Amino acid sequence: MTDTTDILSINNVYKVFGEQPDTAMQMLQNGAHKDEIFEKTGQTVGVFDASFSVKKGEIFVIMGLSGSGKSTMVRLLNRLIEPTSGSIKLNGKDITALGDADLLDVRRHEMSMVFQSFALMPHMSVIDNAAFGLEISGVEKKERHKRAQAALDQVGLGEHGDSYPHQLSGGMQQRVGLARALANDPTILLMDEAFSALDPLIRHEMQGELIRLQKEQSRTIVFISHDLDEAIRIGDRIAIMEGGQVVQIGTPEEIMRNPANEYVETFFKGVDVSKILKAGDIACQQSACKIQLNGSVHPFDAGGNQFAYLVDDKESLLGVVPLESIDNQASADTLLAQQLDQHASVYSDDMISDVVKTVAHSDYPVPVIERNGTFCGVISKDLMLKTLSH
Repeated sequence: MTDTTDILSINNVYKVFGEQPDTAMQMLQNGAHKDEIFEKTGQTVGVFDASFSVKKGEIFVIMGLSGSGKSTMVRLLNRLIEPTSGSIKLNGKDITALGDADLLDVRRHEMSMVFQSFALMPHMSVIDNAAFGLEISGVEKKERHKRAQAALDQVGLGEHGDSYPHQLSGGMQQRVGLARALANDPTILLMDEAFSALDPLIRHEMQGELIRLQKEQSRTIVFISHDLDEAIRIGDRIAIMEGGQVVQIGTPEEIMRNPANEYVETFFKGVDVSKILKAGDIACQQSACKIQLNGSVHPFDAGGNQFAYLVDDKESLLGVVPLESIDNQASADTLLAQQLDQHASVYSDDMISDVVKTVAHSDYPVPVIERNGTFCGVISKDLMLKTLSH
């Protein structure tokens, strides 16, 4: 589960490719555009003044079109590419200031990376492939096999340790690559277009696997993608990059509702909002007649509503009541006796696409509750139609 702790902090990071980075940096400070810098100096600005943070336990997606700087950005995080300036801190430790030995230790134990290519050793068994990073780190065979087996179990390949890569499907091979990264039990998992080489069905399966791992183990993951549907499905937050710059960061809903510029707006144009918004995101937009029962009933205002939603003193939903025959003097017992025998409800974290049918077939605005039963609003047919036509 995501918390509010920043585990990774990127501050004013630049990357200039070429032999004259200082010249390019001076031009940038003077307001020159990257195209002008390239034309005059031949230097390429790969990342420009990037600043953002990644929270512990979240899947943070960096996305953009080809050439936007997203793959350069992820390689800067573990210094596979050296930043020209700026700082990158992992749990307060400045990665950019580390010497070679300390940096190697970070790569082996704190930042594991999964690439688009599976990069498996064809002559090695699955368990030896999963244990390869541990072998390089000098972990003895019994211990590394134990940890590799645990990682294979996590990705659903526990019974394939003795197999070889050529005996596995593409999706299974990528699972081995993921297991190899997990075997180190890294603080952060870096994934660069890790699923883009897979066919759509296997890709969808691997996305689900990643979401499951993140939920079960509170993994912190930085995921690079050019695919908006993928970013929306797996990302707690998304950073959009354009021309080497991070132009907007937010949840899929925040970015869709308030795009920072035309580039971002174009990205999200035509997106199926039912796959972005959750029931709780829109339930608060509609008024509902809520009546709290705590042994007595205070006068209530129906406010034009035809149904009321009964809650206890902890705001947990008790039932749904038609208001046509109830007045302000109704007792708690009367209201409880008048409630519908059965009522449909949906969870606040359900995707809109999953609750459309429930709302469409309900005779009353459907109550939305938290997983602990707390009432947080309703969704009517009109609100659903308005949302879907956005």
